[in-house]
Amino acid sequence: MFGKGSRLYSIFKMRCPKCQEGDFMVSHAYDLSKVGEIHEHCNVCGLKYSKEPGFYYGAMYVAYALGVALFVTLWVSFNLFFDHVSIGWQIGIIIFATILLAPYLYALSKIIWANMFIKYDKDAIKREQA
Repeated sequence: MFGKGSRLYSIFKMRCPKCQEGDFMVSHAYDLSKVGEIHEHCNVCGLKYSKEPGFYYGAMYVAYALGVALFVTLWVSFNLFFDHVSIGWQIGIIIFATILLAPYLYALSKIIWANMFIKYDKDAIKREQA
């Protein structure tokens, strides 16, 4: 399920969706000078990451869904396990967690979006070397 060849492998390792070996992001998510920047091509299989101009605008919907999932998870967790915490503290912690995780969620949304449209090809590296 998490092994090479699965979409989850590419997403969590932030690797090329096609060959799953090349780096997808220019830098890690918390390098704020390069946050969200992706390579133009895969350095292993040569895949062009951006299929067309504006391709990653759709990743905004994925980022929104990830933000909602984070909010719901924290809100439900507070109300089930920490019911003594006041609403003000809950909102403050949720805002803090959202700001803290925003760069990672932004990068994650781009790799998820790319994996929705680019499929794994186990022979991608062999074709590039030939």
